Amino acid sequence: MSSYKPIDSKREEFRRYLERAGVMDALTKVLVSLYEEPDKPEDALEYVRKHLGTDGGEDELEAAKARIAELEVENAMLKGEAPPTEG
Repeated sequence: MSSYKPIDSKREEFRRYLERAGVMDALTKVLVSLYEEPDKPEDALEYVRKHLGTDGGEDELEAAKARIAELEVENAMLKGEAPPTEG
């Protein structure tokens, strides 16, 4: 029976690592979200891929893109160039 101990300790160590890294919480949130979904998607794996790690990051991304555009205009003005056009 002692031959199983290293595997169990490695497994436990890996589980603790996942908990510290926040992986367990993220997976739990996505799975709970899928469970609470009234209309279950055809492809559950795609649902998990799509929703894993999306905790409101879209707003942050849009704000970052807007800030980049502002800084590009400011940079062009400081260089004495025409501001970049959106495209």
